[in-house]
Amino acid sequence: MTTLADLIGVLDAAYPPALAEPWDSVGLVCGDPAEELTRVLFAVDATAAVVDEAIDWRAQALVVHHPLLLRGVDTVAASTPKGALLHRLIRSGCALFTAHTNADSADPGVSDALAAVLGLTVTGPLDAKPESAVDHWVIQVPRTHTDAVLAALFAAGAGRREHACDCALRVPATEQFRPTPEQGSLTELQHVEEDRVEVTAPPAARSAVLAALRTAHPSADPAYHISERAQLPSSLGIGRVGTLPEPESLRAFTERVGRALPPTAWGVRAAGDPDRTVYTVAVCGGAGDSYLGRAARLGVDVYLTSDLRHHPVDEHLRKGGPAVVDAAHWATEFPWCAQAETVVRTALPGLETRVSTLRTDPWTVRAPG
Repeated sequence: MTTLADLIGVLDAAYPPALAEPWDSVGLVCGDPAEELTRVLFAVDATAAVVDEAIDWRAQALVVHHPLLLRGVDTVAASTPKGALLHRLIRSGCALFTAHTNADSADPGVSDALAAVLGLTVTGPLDAKPESAVDHWVIQVPRTHTDAVLAALFAAGAGRREHACDCALRVPATEQFRPTPEQGSLTELQHVEEDRVEVTAPPAARSAVLAALRTAHPSADPAYHISERAQLPSSLGIGRVGTLPEPESLRAFTERVGRALPPTAWGVRAAGDPDRTVYTVAVCGGAGDSYLGRAARLGVDVYLTSDLRHHPVDEHLRKGGPAVVDAAHWATEFPWCAQAETVVRTALPGLETRVSTLRTDPWTVRAPG
């Protein structure tokens, strides 16, 4: 039997909640993790129409990109629009799960799906997230107490990796020291058989690890050293940079985007010389005008995102930045739904899955210019 907890585990592994921005709200919104699961629907937004589709299809879970509850919430009463949707989902036995900025920064994530439908070869993130900070502890322990000290460090949160725990390096060593009596005259040099113990731990556990060390170590003043690993760029982060199969004009690239993305009233528009040749491309699914400067610093030929504003784009081009292509917010994130569906179907092949084709872009009318 496949449960909602199984689905959550798969989605959290693909889009780790730790990647979400501090202001974001991701994960399970409603639903019982112990409930059995047979059908899952994927969409960008949990609109009333999408909720109708999920219930009519008898889905037990609706997975979306945009959070239904993001700002401060003090009621989910059925008399409120969002509360009404939650009540309908709960009464129908359909869970709601959100993967938002954690899906934006994952590898692969939202912008990888966007790059794929455009035929880009991805070379890295637009704005890379550094690897998680890690403390490296080096401790001297009398060999008779090594096991006890390690057990205390592990209990405090040290020695954990992605797929392992109780990890440590033990190196036999000999400590030397010369006791200094109160009179000030030095005594004979002493030698003690010890272990040099090395463990890693998250910086947030620093106080707990130090307390555990001092409690378990036989010395009142244990010898230890802490260093923090440099935060190097990783494959995680917002947006993606890639290359086209062949150079083409900005006009042709804009048409490529129009063919690759689902149609919307917003459409696809470009800023820059239509005949400009473009080859290197930066993309950011969703609103990405805050990364205009980053795209310029990377020296790409064109930057594709959504929700661009007049003045930032105008200033960007005046400074000699790359050409810009603006598409509907919903359209740039819609390819992620198929990616998430593939992740789930691969890990949980017994589930029946579907991507909603309902257009949840809020813009509905476009008048000819």
